[in-house]
Amino acid sequence: MARIGIAGAGIGGLAAAAGLAADGHRVTVFDRWDEPRAVGSGLVVQPVGLAVLDGLGAELRPRGRAITRMSGHEARSGRVVLDVTYDVEGRGRTGLAVHRAALHGVLLAAARAAGAELRLGAAVTGREGGRLLTAGGPTEPFDLLVDAAGSGSVLSPLRARTLPFGAIWGNVPWPAGTELPRDELRQCYLRADRMLGVLPIGRPEPEGPEMAAIFWSMPRGGHAAWLARPLEAWKAEACTLWPAMAPFLGGVTAHDQMTMARYSHGTLRRPWDDGIVHLGDAWHRASPQLGQGANMALLDAHALRLALRTGPVAEAGARMWNARRLHVAAYQAMSRAFTPQYQSDSRVLPMLRDHVLVPLSRAWPARRILPALVRGTMVPPVMAGLAEGGTAAASRIGGARPDHGYPPAP
Repeated sequence: MARIGIAGAGIGGLAAAAGLAADGHRVTVFDRWDEPRAVGSGLVVQPVGLAVLDGLGAELRPRGRAITRMSGHEARSGRVVLDVTYDVEGRGRTGLAVHRAALHGVLLAAARAAGAELRLGAAVTGREGGRLLTAGGPTEPFDLLVDAAGSGSVLSPLRARTLPFGAIWGNVPWPAGTELPRDELRQCYLRADRMLGVLPIGRPEPEGPEMAAIFWSMPRGGHAAWLARPLEAWKAEACTLWPAMAPFLGGVTAHDQMTMARYSHGTLRRPWDDGIVHLGDAWHRASPQLGQGANMALLDAHALRLALRTGPVAEAGARMWNARRLHVAAYQAMSRAFTPQYQSDSRVLPMLRDHVLVPLSRAWPARRILPALVRGTMVPPVMAGLAEGGTAAASRIGGARPDHGYPPAP
């Protein structure tokens, strides 16, 4: 059993901590916050992510809302430009929309229950060999360091490309007077430079009201101008574009209820080095357009768990990468291709989206591929090739088979 130090108590870090501690490793998690906290608003945990949570004993479903469909329309024409049903095969598969704090909470409980140690108020500033450097000094040595510190990681060499568009997010009570269903993500677009949406996220607090996450896209540098604009003027513009948004915006009474999120895109070609592995946003970053961010971190943590079950600590990073690289590459490529069609200043791409790609998406085989893309299973999320052994296996993917049994029995 290994001594493992994890930088970051976010989604990926806590999922890794829960799984590795449950397998008997001595796990210590370091985080800069004095109290564990989740940063962000609503998200969708896809079926692949739910499978990982089930393997950790982290029961999330009572805290969220099952999502059966994602749909969107163009504001002026009313034309449907996004329509994906999760369960076209009739197998009962859905996503789960939740507040990020609910996901963070069940993972934190799972990590603690498994015996992981949390050292809070310990901001990681670097590493020295097998030790993490923190504001309070260097840590004890570890057999393996896990960088799960997210997009702000000081341990990751990733230099991501900033994306031109971000979004403001907020949470509001689900209004009584809405026509929108509680099992769908709904979005409205004006070309590609305006996107607004509503995501039902269940009950972030077990005894609290049902909530919705609402969002509005804007250029990366546009937040200051939005803050300077009268709130009622923005709400009027949004309701003109999409009248169904009005009941939700009634719950927004101040600018600071909406938080700006900025995005970047990039992938480490080699997410490991001597004594350290990178996972989640420290390995790969993308826009949230495909709704895969939290799921990718959960899958990375699961692949690392498998890697340490099937081989020596020194090969864990190579095995994790071999297990995940096909899925990461595919979804990074799809995110890079799809995002400008829905969030950009382009006038051509929205026309291509509406008049060419959407009609094609309704024909076979795209109507079968798109649900798999959203569910996270367009390609196998974890490849069993990681069990073949270290860096030799990491040099190939051909012949590897999907591991649909995750998490496997110890």
